[in-house]
Amino acid sequence: MIRSTLLAAISAVALAACTSAPAENAATGSVEVADNVSNFDLAMTTVGSLVEDGNTQVAIDRLTQLLGDPSLTDEQLGEALLRRGELRYSEDGYDIMGAISDYEEIINTLPQTEAYPTAGVLLNQALEKASSLEAQLNLPETTRQEKFDILMQLGKHQEAIDLMIANDLTPGNETLIAMYQIGYLCEGDELTGRTYEAVEDDGTEHALRFCDFGK
Repeated sequence: MIRSTLLAAISAVALAACTSAPAENAATGSVEVADNVSNFDLAMTTVGSLVEDGNTQVAIDRLTQLLGDPSLTDEQLGEALLRRGELRYSEDGYDIMGAISDYEEIINTLPQTEAYPTAGVLLNQALEKASSLEAQLNLPETTRQEKFDILMQLGKHQEAIDLMIANDLTPGNETLIAMYQIGYLCEGDELTGRTYEAVEDDGTEHALRFCDFGK
């Protein structure tokens, strides 16, 4: 599913390149530049398609790449940061602390943008959620499996993985797919360690192991 989505994104880039290329007018011999979709708009459209296909972590990575573009305007930066924060905070985003960082960056550096008011509201929600999860994490009755899930939601992935390996925990299917998309879990006969079976929304099955085991 991830591969097919990325191929679609590549095709979209190629199509945009074709429509934006100068075209020679057959009658006059002059060169006309067709209207084209901006790289920013194309990237945001790709992000939307990735999310619709269940590839939230890939969409987050695409936004991170986009945010490294020095040609973005402040409004575009604000929009991209807000979108990444929303995805990180979402149920399958697994990075509430990252969302808080995105919202804070908007508030601290982009006060004149349209994203600013929304970022303030979402920051308060994310801070409240993070505080609630941290409190639950420290309760004596919270199980190791629950602690793992909380750490993953917060974006404290290495702590979660350490707890998972030490206690031989089995994450839920959606968490396994997210760990696969992020790059913690991989497929390959050369890998060792426990195998985790996971199925994507489209029915694609994976036999996953930790990427750094056996290399």
